[in-house]
Amino acid sequence: MRLVQVLVPTGKRNAVVETLEAEGIDYAISEETSGRGFAAVVTFPLPKVAVEPVLEHLREAGIERDAYTVVTNAETVVSKRFDELQEKYDESDRNGDRIAREELASAADDLAPSMRTFLTMTIISVLVATAGLLLDSPAVVVGSMVIAPLMGPAMAASVGTVVDDDKLFVRGVKLQATGGFVAVSAATLFALLLKTTGAVPLSGAEVFAIPEISERLSPDVLALVIALGAGAAGALSLSSGVSTALVGVMIAAALVPPTAVVGIGLAWGSPESVVGSAILVLVNFLSINFVAIAVLWQQGYRPERLFRRSNAQRTTLIRITALGVGLLVLSSFLGAVTYSTYQNAGFQADAQDVVSDALAEENARLLSMDVTYGTGPLQEPAEVVVTIGYDPWTDPPRVTDELRTKINEVAPRSMTPWDDDEIEVEVRYVAVST
Repeated sequence: MRLVQVLVPTGKRNAVVETLEAEGIDYAISEETSGRGFAAVVTFPLPKVAVEPVLEHLREAGIERDAYTVVTNAETVVSKRFDELQEKYDESDRNGDRIAREELASAADDLAPSMRTFLTMTIISVLVATAGLLLDSPAVVVGSMVIAPLMGPAMAASVGTVVDDDKLFVRGVKLQATGGFVAVSAATLFALLLKTTGAVPLSGAEVFAIPEISERLSPDVLALVIALGAGAAGALSLSSGVSTALVGVMIAAALVPPTAVVGIGLAWGSPESVVGSAILVLVNFLSINFVAIAVLWQQGYRPERLFRRSNAQRTTLIRITALGVGLLVLSSFLGAVTYSTYQNAGFQADAQDVVSDALAEENARLLSMDVTYGTGPLQEPAEVVVTIGYDPWTDPPRVTDELRTKINEVAPRSMTPWDDDEIEVEVRYVAVST
């Protein structure tokens, strides 16, 4: 429920009263004595979904679009006419459960903090995330998401697009771009400090083996679902006027940890290892903005003035197309990672079959097979170590050359055209008494 207060211009009082009566709205009018060209102040309660259409009717009655208007939350309204009004709009359901465009723009503007506050909170968040990743602490990583102020800028840019508010759009884009650069820089400097001071005395391989970090080095298409869901949830929560706090955590989950991983990779001098995380950050930024714009436009948000709607439609189409193309190009990488993961799983099974076939007629058996993958985001197989057990009273089977040839035959084709090296195959023999 909302409580609306509007200044009525001189000469428009009767028209405003007739409009409110026609809508069946309870109202209270008080005289306006400031001498600024207004005759009265009218106050009336409305259901949330009725704010936008009722304000449109009042503007048709003579209220200026930029006239003094206040919309606040109302906890309780005791009125038979209000109940009937609420039933009327519930039955029409033309706006669903969304708030008025004026409220939407105001809420988006409030969510986007000042640059200083935003950057300070972003730096704190990414430092906490970096520490949590290096500590392999999911609880600390989640804590970094809670304090990240990342929802506001994305929603500001999206709302600014659909309501043709260039100032709000530019502010949202500027916060996102600056915040992303500062976050990566802060994570890199902090991780470099931890490395040089010996606070984290680990090699690059050991750092990238930390579970909280390794799981973010090669993101697949499922990671895209998180960002798309976060963007949709953000737009829906904002447009329905419900709490956005938990949705903000979801948006941060898509952005903060991979950003911290990028900083860690740069600090340990292995940028190629975090290419996947860097692309994931970009994909998530694009996804959140793309789906938020689409959801808000689908809900019917448009500029107030009719002649601005065609401009907003054209601008929205251009921006959502640009976001979609960028998203499609970068998402192809996530698809490649997913396909590579599928190939690797099949390769391990095929390699085991090759070893089993080679030992079928030998007095030996496979003890273990370890596959080492490259450091790139696609993590293609680089080395296979086969350990074979044989009878100590016999010679070990001579199958090294055969295994090297056949394992490379069943290996998946490299998805990087400049990398056509064969997989290294090492065979170890262990005498096993039976």
